[in-house]
Order: sequence, then structure tokens, then C-alpha cells
Amino acid sequence: MDWGTDLWDQYDVIDKHTQSGLDLMERYIKFVKERTDIEQNYAKQLRNLTKKYNKRGNKDDQDCKYSNHAAFQEILNELNDYAGQREVIAESMSTTIYVDLTKQLQDLKAERKNHLLDVKKAQQNLESSFKHLESIKKRSAKEWAEAEKATQQAEKIDNDPNATKPDVDKAKQHANTRTHIADECRTDYAAELQKYNKEQKSHYYSDVPQIFNKLQDMDERRIRMLAEKYCRFSEIEKSVLPIITKCLDGIIAAGQRIDEKKDSKLLIEHHKSGFERPGDVEFEDYNQGVKKAISESNLNPPKVRGKLRLFGKKHKAQSEDFSHLPPEQRKKKLQAKIEEISKDLQKTQDQSEALDKMKGVYEQNPQMGDPASLEPQISETSQKMSRLKGELNKYETWLSEAVGGEESPSNNNFQHGNDNSQNIYNSFEEDFDDIPSPIGQCEALYTFQGNSEGTVSISEGELLTIMENDKGDGWMRVLKGNGEEGYIPSSYVKQTA
Repeated sequence: MDWGTDLWDQYDVIDKHTQSGLDLMERYIKFVKERTDIEQNYAKQLRNLTKKYNKRGNKDDQDCKYSNHAAFQEILNELNDYAGQREVIAESMSTTIYVDLTKQLQDLKAERKNHLLDVKKAQQNLESSFKHLESIKKRSAKEWAEAEKATQQAEKIDNDPNATKPDVDKAKQHANTRTHIADECRTDYAAELQKYNKEQKSHYYSDVPQIFNKLQDMDERRIRMLAEKYCRFSEIEKSVLPIITKCLDGIIAAGQRIDEKKDSKLLIEHHKSGFERPGDVEFEDYNQGVKKAISESNLNPPKVRGKLRLFGKKHKAQSEDFSHLPPEQRKKKLQAKIEEISKDLQKTQDQSEALDKMKGVYEQNPQMGDPASLEPQISETSQKMSRLKGELNKYETWLSEAVGGEESPSNNNFQHGNDNSQNIYNSFEEDFDDIPSPIGQCEALYTFQGNSEGTVSISEGELLTIMENDKGDGWMRVLKGNGEEGYIPSSYVKQTA
């Protein structure tokens, strides 16, 4: 069954039906666009939410030692990865449905317009032929009427006894002429009628049916396009469900890893003072008078200790070595201070190393810069290093006293780091360049098609080099084995080194 055979006379129905199909396609395109906007806004709001509740600062770092705090941090990280998958859905819908269908809709509109114009042209040609046939038909009828009138006039003159022979001959000749002209018109009319019937048959049995069949093929292609995009709409979301499920499983795992007993034990270990509980208050006999000095000496020590524990921050400037704190807390404070100074010292050493290398480059290539311009920064960095080393030695000495003369682990570790840094300091012959170094290695957990600008395609199980870590937007930059470099979703890989 086809439109050309069964709907040969239903031009208006076909016109309305094909327009309705294109309207549906346009509605679906708008629907996908709004769905894409919803996904993008949802992902953006999720990222803002995780950023809002993401903890930062030294105090928060300490809290994250507890399993319930760390679990919430993991939940935020998983939710951030979940937001990345919503962005992948939005991007895929935009590129594989919205953009494709928009282009196909424009092509179908142009095709439909051309087919309908062809039908109108064919109809106009047939109507023009019919008007020409009617014109010849009327002319033939007119000539036959004139011929019949001339014949009747010749018969009348021939029967008139008063008519002369020349009048009779003239009338007969006129009648014969009109009859001959009428015969020629009838022949033209018959030929034109045959021509029109042939054109009409071709119009209704060939020309128009072929155009209607083309419109039917166009409409069926449109329906097939929509059917494929309907399925694609679901397949896009199903493709990221494994990763979304992994994110949700990660949230469940974070909750299951919480250990309330361990958190309580950790709180005790971090904050126990080591002091013995106060003894009983001695009875004072007021019959012999109040001995103020003795009373105060008996009652004050526990209170003094309590005040120092509760209000130690008020006396911070008077106890740089934290001697006002209980032994356990003092050791913790000293170790934290040593770690802080060690990080600052390492950072300063790295800055000094970079400045020395840059100075060497300037000396070898004066056109790149003046080596003397770096001297103030080098001098300032050197002074800062000396100051930090002095502070480090001071706090390490206090820590040794607090632990009874034992050398702290942080001291050994940092001294070893100093040796390594010193060795690095002496190797300034290496070239100085700004090319980023690889951060680590990772393995692709899933296949990703990098259709957007700046992205790169990866396959499941592929080994990649990490060039730039995720900065909170759900994407990381990697280098493939073939030298191709670009961004991929950070949740699609696992770090191996």
C-alpha cells in the first residue's frame, strides 16, 4: 500500500499529515533541549553544593581523621563524580540528538516543500491544458453553429422563387466554407481532447502518485529518525548507569566504613592530658584560725591546672614551647609545629632551586633576562630558609626534651629530605623548561567517546598518563600512548601510580 495509489486525490490530507509530523519532530527537539538544560543545571547545582560543604583548613583536616567526618568527605567526592555523569548525559543528548535532529528537520522541511511545489505545478499544468481544451471546444461549437446557420440560409435562398441563381450559388458557397471550417475545428478539438486525456491519465496515474510516494518515503524516514532518537534518549542514560551506580555504592561504602568506637578512641588519644585526678580536699580546723596560705596551697593546684587547660590560649605568647600544656598535648603541638615549619622550608627550598636554575638560564642566554634582577629574590629566599631552619632546630630541641631526649621521627625524615634537597641543589646544569611533567598513571575503567573539542577518546583497560588532575569540575587531562592528549571524565579511570 502506498499513498500514490490509495491517496491519489487526498493532497490536502497528505499536506496536513506531513506538516504534523514535522511539528512533532520540532517539539521533540525542544523537549530534548530543555532536558539537556535541566541536566546541566542539575549538575551545576550539585557541584556548587559539594563545593559549599567541602571542608578546608587545618581544623577541618583534623576533623577528617575521624571516620564519620572522612565518610562525609567521601560522599561529597562521590556526589561530585555523580554530577560529572549528569554533564555527560547532557553533552551526549545535545550532540547526538538535539544537533542531529535539528539539521535533519531543516532538510526534511526543504524536501517536503519541493515535493508539494511539484504537485502544485503538475496540477497547474493540467488545469492549463483543460482550459485550452475548453477554448477549442467552444470554438468548435461556435463554428458548427455558424455552419448550420449558413446551411439553413442557403436552403432558404434556394427555395425562394424570387432569388437569382448568383444569390443561390453565393449562399451555398458560404455554407460550404463554414462547414469546412467547422470540420477543421472539430478535428482540432478531437486531437486536443485526446492529448488532454493522455496528460490527465499521466497526472493521476504517474506524476502525482510518484510525488506522493516520495512524500510517503520522506515521512517514513522522519518516523524512523524519531524512533532511533527515542531509543537513543534512553541509551544515553543507561550508558552512565554503571558509573552512577558505582558512585552510589561508594556513598554506601563510606557510610559502612564509619567506626564509632575508633572515633571515640582517636578523640581520647588526641586530647588526653595525662594528669592524675585531683585528690581529696583536706579538712581544715577553723577552731585554730584560718591558715590562708596553707588553704590556698592545698586547693589551688588543681584549679590552676584546670585554668591552664581551659584558658591556655590566653597565655600562648608566654609559652612558645607549649610548656604550659600537659605532656601529651605538648608533644602533639610541637610535632604539628615541626611539620608546619618543615613544609614551609621545603617550599622555600623549591623556590630557591627554581630561582637558581632561572639565573643559570639567564647567564647562558642574556636575551631572556638579566641575572642580576633575580638577586633580591634569591637573597630573600636564602634568609627565609635560614630563619626556618633556626625555628625547626628550636622546636626539635623542645620536642626532644618533651619525649625525654629521644629523637623525633619528623626530625629524621626531614634531615633525610634535606640531604636529597641539597643534592638536587647542586645539579643546576639541567635545562630549565616549562613543559608540565606527568603526574601519574591511570587505567580506563570505561570507554569514552571524546566528541567535544578538547576531549580525547579512550577504551576500557587502556593505560594513560595523567598530565593534570581533576580541579573540581569532574575532568582531568591525560596523555595516550599514541601521543594524543585531551580531557576525559575523571570518574572513568582509576589511578595506578
